[in-house]
Amino acid sequence: MTNTAQRALVNEYMDGFRASDHARILATVTDDVEWVIHGHRTTRGKAEFDSEIDNPAFIGGPELTVQRVFEDGPVVITTGEGRAETVGHTPFRFAFNDLFTFREGLIARVDSYVVPLPQ
Repeated sequence: MTNTAQRALVNEYMDGFRASDHARILATVTDDVEWVIHGHRTTRGKAEFDSEIDNPAFIGGPELTVQRVFEDGPVVITTGEGRAETVGHTPFRFAFNDLFTFREGLIARVDSYVVPLPQ
């Protein structure tokens, strides 16, 4: 898979999250995908991954602004900032770094780092 194709798949993944579109997101990952949200949770497989897409503490999809993209072989790294609204209608601003590891044209592992930012 070319870096251009990997970058396009990461963009599709991010767009899926922005829209809270489970099918769109799940189409970008392998059946045995692993998602490590460091300091929070690790999911294995599409069913567990799917359960983490919509966090019940938040309303709707997040605003995600990707600021940088780095590529090296089967790995794409994104950094950026996001904003979401909690169930209590409190805004939540955060910085993120996601490391996507590819296998056979799909995302096989996501390492996510999320840091809350001041409002």
